[in-house]
Amino acid sequence: MATLVTGGTGFVGANIVRELARAGHEVVSYDVAPADELVRQFVAEWEGGITFVQGDIRDREGVAGLANSHVIDKVIHAATYTVNQRDLEVERGRDVIGINVEGLANVLELARIAGVRRFVYVSSGAAYGLAAGTDQTYSEDMPAAPDSMYGITKYAGELITRRYGELYGFEQASVRLSTPYGPMERVTGHRAVMSALYQWTGQVARGEPLSVQAESFAPDDGRDYTYAVDTARGLQAILDAPELPHDLYNLTTGVWITYREILDAISDLVPRSDPRPVSAADTAAARARASVPSRGPLSAHRLRQDLGWQPEFDLRAGLADYLQWRRESEFTA
Repeated sequence: MATLVTGGTGFVGANIVRELARAGHEVVSYDVAPADELVRQFVAEWEGGITFVQGDIRDREGVAGLANSHVIDKVIHAATYTVNQRDLEVERGRDVIGINVEGLANVLELARIAGVRRFVYVSSGAAYGLAAGTDQTYSEDMPAAPDSMYGITKYAGELITRRYGELYGFEQASVRLSTPYGPMERVTGHRAVMSALYQWTGQVARGEPLSVQAESFAPDDGRDYTYAVDTARGLQAILDAPELPHDLYNLTTGVWITYREILDAISDLVPRSDPRPVSAADTAAARARASVPSRGPLSAHRLRQDLGWQPEFDLRAGLADYLQWRRESEFTA
């Protein structure tokens, strides 16, 4: 029996593939991008339990054909087109729908054909939209109010996944991720806007001073960042749980972290990486660029209560592990 991971060579997907293989799953990774040297290096210790298949989830026949070549009993659908800027929405809106909705439908059809036992849909906190301020925590009981093409397609995907499970008799759960960071984040055809942590750890890896001016975030803004390893292990916990009391979970540390706190933590870990001085004009410019408001943190209460899941990495531990991966992999981009 195999577990299918779509988007398995991408940022979050590669972490999922590695953690599942580490836990003993036979993993089939399906992605439009091939497994390059960075991916293979990342999973090298467990590659014997991984089969990489290159293909597009929009290819209905190609996805359905996986049922002929593999005995699939579980699925984590992580393939997505991540768009978080309005100009990209305008430029690539049709692609967002094609990948996030039509592609999902093809993978759900595969689940029906293969008779899978459990289907885990990787959704996003973007499904909540910005209905509450940054001082409020978003729980699964709050109504979804997506206000972007990405958030709309992720919420639609949750509803479609739920209905497929009801109609065709397989267990399903949707998992809304808070903002992930960590190994394997990189520019791809479906991920073009990198996080602040990607940029700052890259500057450390290249021996450059941290540059706040390069960011489009004001220092006191923030996110509920979750280390990608914790994200992957949380998804595995949901996939392998004996039973699921709910079919919707937030996956998050639940901790609000400002960009200033991130910079301070990096400076503590790498003392010679102190940010270069920032003038008042630069600070004002950064705030002007920070035109997209942040939502508040997600709540992980339901996941902790139902499955006992706890994140293993706080900010400092996550950054230390991330920087170590950059050094060992020599990934300086």
